[in-house]
Amino acid sequence: MERTGSIRRKAIDRQHKGEVMIAGEQLRLRLHDEKLIKDRRYHLRTFPNCFVAQELIDWLVSHKEAPDRATAVCLMQHLMDHDILHHVCDKRPMLKDAKVLYRFRKDDGTFPFNTEVKIFMRGQRLYEHLIGDKNSILHLREEHGVAYQRSFLGCQLIDWLLQNGEAESRRQGLELCRALQEHGIIQHVAKKHDFYDSGLLYQFCINFRRRRRLSELLNESEQDDSEDVAASTQEDNHADKSPPQDGNSAFQSVRLSKDLKQVTCGRRGSLNSPQLHSSGPLVQLPSTSVRCNPESGKLLRRHFTCEELFAPGAPLIKRVLTVIGDDMGWGFVVRGMAPCYVQAVDPGSPSAAAGVKVRQFVCQVNGKCVLYLDYRTVNRLVMTGPRTVVLEVMEPLE
Repeated sequence: MERTGSIRRKAIDRQHKGEVMIAGEQLRLRLHDEKLIKDRRYHLRTFPNCFVAQELIDWLVSHKEAPDRATAVCLMQHLMDHDILHHVCDKRPMLKDAKVLYRFRKDDGTFPFNTEVKIFMRGQRLYEHLIGDKNSILHLREEHGVAYQRSFLGCQLIDWLLQNGEAESRRQGLELCRALQEHGIIQHVAKKHDFYDSGLLYQFCINFRRRRRLSELLNESEQDDSEDVAASTQEDNHADKSPPQDGNSAFQSVRLSKDLKQVTCGRRGSLNSPQLHSSGPLVQLPSTSVRCNPESGKLLRRHFTCEELFAPGAPLIKRVLTVIGDDMGWGFVVRGMAPCYVQAVDPGSPSAAAGVKVRQFVCQVNGKCVLYLDYRTVNRLVMTGPRTVVLEVMEPLE
């Protein structure tokens, strides 16, 4: 019993860390959209993808993410303590409400990509795939008079992992599911059993799509860890209608190279993702440190309209690339719309091996035309599709 209690406490602790990662990634993506994160110059030096602490605190209070500045500082310090963000020169372990530059670790490739994070992102990617599956095994099920959201039979999940190429054998699938349980991602509905390839009922402990309020981070550990599991959410009820937020998919990044710098992510566990927005994501998507051209604001040397991409004599060449994702996803980031383009590629990822490059315009995903779609929709197509992704891209001639 003592050992079981210790395992559960570890799972709850890991679950809280996962919630912090999701909240941090959702915040990062929002700040990118709000242009609070950008390249900044200080003492004749340019610091890419960073923010001013004082401006962030202003934003958190004005957007009611924190009731006052002191609470906002406390929230951001919580993210610093979990290695979500840091001072650009790592000279300040404490966040100061002043004109000081800080940066999200996913934006510069310093996020600690350990085994715990890998398993979390794998769980996030599986969750997104399961939610988006038309014949999803996740349902509202009742046991002993109690209804459980996002629940499934243990043997059903093993079957699904095998059918979708996520595991090569039932034994491997069982090991994956037990790792997910140990890290607080799934659990037995009554918290009485370990994971077994049987008819026992399990459920996801984390709703990766739920929008987190930062204030939850400070009191989450005091709340009953089953509240989110027992409650139904709008995202679950309309999973087939609304695409996942960038932060979900995205909690993913990709490793950083010397001449490239990190930005929001797609799912290498994103294209977000999860990993992450991810983030991506993203592709956002749920692998995770991402790189892009140093001049992030000038990544595209020239913007093309959809019509210009196929105009006679256009300085572009069409390529069809087949990317076979690994356990972490695909490893590239998509941004923009009409058309979307590749913003970042993890050099050690399946996408890099397949020939995906920065500045390529995405025309088709698995035979579906995506020219007039935004990157979030493209991200969703990849995240909910098969592990093997066929991309048709237009690549600018150098």
